[in-house]
Amino acid sequence: MEQRYATSPEQITGATTQELRDRFLVQDLFVPGEVNVTYTHHDRIVLGGAVPGDAPLPLPTYDEIRSEYFLEHREVGIVNVGGAGTVTTDGEVHELPKGACLYVGRGVREVVFANAGSGDEGPAAFYLFSAPAHTDYPTVLTLPGQGTVRELGDQVTSNRRSLNQYIHENGVKSCQIVMGVTSLHPGSMWNTMPAHTHDRRTECYLYFDVPADARVVHLCGQPSETRHLVVGDREAVISPSWSVHSGVGTAAYSFVWAMAGENQSFDDMDGFPVTAMR
Repeated sequence: MEQRYATSPEQITGATTQELRDRFLVQDLFVPGEVNVTYTHHDRIVLGGAVPGDAPLPLPTYDEIRSEYFLEHREVGIVNVGGAGTVTTDGEVHELPKGACLYVGRGVREVVFANAGSGDEGPAAFYLFSAPAHTDYPTVLTLPGQGTVRELGDQVTSNRRSLNQYIHENGVKSCQIVMGVTSLHPGSMWNTMPAHTHDRRTECYLYFDVPADARVVHLCGQPSETRHLVVGDREAVISPSWSVHSGVGTAAYSFVWAMAGENQSFDDMDGFPVTAMR
């Protein structure tokens, strides 16, 4: 388990590109045959990636979270960004095609990842977003298109996108986690415009379906003093509550957005028009 300590806005004023990447960009989450996780002290979130091989791949526990098993005091949202796979929770098998989301509540002792056949999309690749939990909610599988779908943006402004809310206050119940998937339409490259902050929550982005020869320029930092990260396929960005988060790609792409913090109100945000940003 890699650890990232919390940061303040003042710490990035003079940061180099590499220092920004070391603090906020999470790479190498998806390694065949492994579960890789990063713990950020921003709202005590754990990000992870699991890529099962020929054998099933169990979710381990870690000394850093001081638990008998991973979900003893936590909950997790799981989105499959690869080929078809299964997640087994205490013996119950859940089939996750690409884009499906599985919420697993506190108290589930065993989580096992596996492939479900060989297709054109390659092996399953499970993205994990975990936060501390104060009570138990049932495990729920949501298939692509079954969540609350919002159509946002416009082709004229190059930001037409479909936002699928899975885990949220009016959908799958959780203690803290709010989670979903956004896909840019062909010809659109901008996400999350106007940019905004969530002063009461930390949000993390996992970019996927980014072509090999493309990148996403992710804006971060305070609105009055922005910075940027150049992000590739299946790389994640930690966005503290004080940081804006927005981006533009050199091609269309998708991303998993997930939040944890003081509330679950999707619209609890402070927007900043691009003309006011620096």
